[in-house]
Amino acid sequence: MTQTATQQLTVWLTGATSGIGLAVLQELIARGHRVIATGRNRERLDELRDSLGDSVIPLAGDVTDPADCERFREQLLAMAPLDWAILNAGTCEYMDVSQFDAELVSRVMNTNVVGTARSVEAVLPALRASGSETRRPLLAIVSSSSWWFPFTRAEAYGASKAALTYFAESLRADLAAEKIDVSVVSPGFVKTPLTDQNDFSMPFLMEAADAARIMVRDLEKHRRHSHFPKRFTCSLKLLACLPRMIKDRMAAAMARSNTD
Repeated sequence: MTQTATQQLTVWLTGATSGIGLAVLQELIARGHRVIATGRNRERLDELRDSLGDSVIPLAGDVTDPADCERFREQLLAMAPLDWAILNAGTCEYMDVSQFDAELVSRVMNTNVVGTARSVEAVLPALRASGSETRRPLLAIVSSSSWWFPFTRAEAYGASKAALTYFAESLRADLAAEKIDVSVVSPGFVKTPLTDQNDFSMPFLMEAADAARIMVRDLEKHRRHSHFPKRFTCSLKLLACLPRMIKDRMAAAMARSNTD
C-alpha cells in the first residue's frame, strides 16, 4: 500500500537548494509534507527553513563525500520512518570533442552516478526500517530524457544519465522483494541555473515549478517512470526506436550544425 496524497510524508531530498530540487522542495512543503533537505550550502538551507517553515529540516553535506554520506546514513536512520528519498543532486558539463577532456567525464560521473550511489547507500537503511503493511517506501532517482538520444557534446552528461536509469531499474528489481518502490524521473529541458548556461535552443522549455508539480504528482502515485513535458519526451522515445543508421545521421547533423 502507498500513502495517499492527503497524508503527510517525510522526504529526503538531495540537491535541494537550486533548480528542480528547490522547486520540488517548495512543492512538497506546499502540499504539507516534511522535507529533510540536503545541499552543500548550509547557510542556504537555513534560509530555506526560515522562509518555508519548520517542515524543512536542513541536512547539509556533499553526496560525493563518503564521510558526509556516512553522517547522512546515521541521521536519516535516526529520523525514520522515511517515506521517500528523492536523489536529485547532479551537474552538467558539455564536451568539446576537439579538446577531449577525460577529467570532465570523471567530474560528471562522480557527481551524477557515484554521488547517487553513495546517497542510496546512505538512505537504504532508513527506507528498510520504514516499511510496513501500510507504508511502502519510495526511492526516486532523477535521470534525464537525454539518455534516449545521442545529443552532441553530451558524452559525459548523457552517459551519466543513461547509467542512472539502468542503475535505478536494476535497483527496482532487487528491492521489489523488500517492497521498496523505485521511480526514475526523466525531465526534458527545465529552466534552472544550469540550463541558463546553455548556448543552444531548448524545445518545450519548462518552468521549474511546473516540472516539480508534475514530478511530485507522479511520485505520489509511485509511478515507475515520470517524464515530462510529454511532447518532448515522447518525441525522444520515438526517435529512440529509429534504426541506428538514421539516428547516427541525425546526431551527426546536429553536431555539424553546432560547429557552423
